[in-house]
Amino acid sequence: MLVDLDYFFAQCEELRNPSLKEKPVVVCVYSGRSEDSGAVSTANYVARKYGVKSGMPIFLAKKKLENVDAAFLAVDDQFYDEVSGKVMNILRNFADEFEQVGIDEAYLDVTKRTHANFESAEPLAKMVKIELLNQQKLTCSIGVGPNKLVAKIAADENKPDGVTIISPNRVSSFLDPLPVNRLIGVGTKTLEKMQNMGIYKISDLARYDVQKLMAVFGRTLGTYFHNASLGLDNEPVREKGEAESISRIATLKQNTRDLNIILEKTDELCNDLHGRILGEKSTFKTVAIIAVTTDINTHARSKTFENPSNSIELMKKTVKELFEKFLTESDLEIRRVGVKLSNFSGLGKNQAQITSFFESG
Repeated sequence: MLVDLDYFFAQCEELRNPSLKEKPVVVCVYSGRSEDSGAVSTANYVARKYGVKSGMPIFLAKKKLENVDAAFLAVDDQFYDEVSGKVMNILRNFADEFEQVGIDEAYLDVTKRTHANFESAEPLAKMVKIELLNQQKLTCSIGVGPNKLVAKIAADENKPDGVTIISPNRVSSFLDPLPVNRLIGVGTKTLEKMQNMGIYKISDLARYDVQKLMAVFGRTLGTYFHNASLGLDNEPVREKGEAESISRIATLKQNTRDLNIILEKTDELCNDLHGRILGEKSTFKTVAIIAVTTDINTHARSKTFENPSNSIELMKKTVKELFEKFLTESDLEIRRVGVKLSNFSGLGKNQAQITSFFESG
């Protein structure tokens, strides 16, 4: 099962203030430059009916809702983390194996408790939904499939508050008619490339010669796309013993290509991350940057070292090099910047897998 909490940030705000339930609720990442600068993090389904989407500039969301009594709220990471922790503790009780994959998503392997019977999965999924509603007053959408890939796509099928069960003999008939960008990993640029190859639906991808896919996308990605189009995925559900990555991201005071302005902010983020890894007695081997450009697309660049380190000088030097390289590759101005560390040794075990993506101020 993939359990996906519906419009999570906005639903948390409705939980805190039930009077918001019938209103459009828009949770925003404010940049601080002006009252309306920044981007939409998430919106409830009432707001979505007016065309408000994640990543949309706040001023545009306000324009779409200008004649409506709507609530625009700032992201409250601490509150969402607290609610998420309670939810994940409930979900663990329903799983043979459990894996949290985000603040609002978790995979549950339920093979043993359903005796591998897909007919038994539906009442179990409904029990999960009832328990979350009773204990936390939250709704979720659940996808059930023979593997993580199918379960993830199924969870998106009947949102909000839905259950979609895809047994092994239904995988092909479920996936084939879907647009190819329903597969994880098919973003805007990959979609454009695939459409130029005549691939529009997942069935088109399934019929495409795997050797040609590898020639275009490389061996690893080409093989993944081929297997995914057939609904094949053998990655097990398992709880991560250590944090896979930690990151910090912040909005710049102004859109810019000025490296000095960018580094002034990333140095602050590096200081924050450095304090975290020192506190956890940890070392990293991979440093990555995140750049959100003015078209709201997110770009990442990374560098991995042979030996682990906890050096803040190395961290900052690498961030500088990566941003210098990115600025030569892109003509767009940058509106948000981030730093991410991964490939850890010794970071605190058995903690919730929630990456902090936002910084206030």
